[in-house]
Amino acid sequence: MKKAKLNPKLHIHIKRERRKFTNEFKAEVALEAIKEKLTMVELAMKYKVNPVQIKAWKKEFLDNKAIVFGSEGSSKTKREKEELNKQEQELFEQIGRLKMENEWLKKKVL
Repeated sequence: MKKAKLNPKLHIHIKRERRKFTNEFKAEVALEAIKEKLTMVELAMKYKVNPVQIKAWKKEFLDNKAIVFGSEGSSKTKREKEELNKQEQELFEQIGRLKMENEWLKKKVL
């Protein structure tokens, strides 16, 4: 939610736009933080971002580093995995129905 600031001279609310950062920018800042050539405060001043935010981006970057190299199963999200499992279950059910239908037709012909 946007915070409104009150200008005491004009008594007018000034809304501050929420900044949005690209993934490339976040990765760049996170890499700088990982290198530890500058402190978090220095990085915050350099990129005009809160040090807490930089720490969060750094943690997220490190937590997801295995995805870059496509480690087993890491490239699929939890939702994609659930969808694949559901699809697999439906296919097994369909195979079972077709087997039963096939057996019934065999008996009917003989």
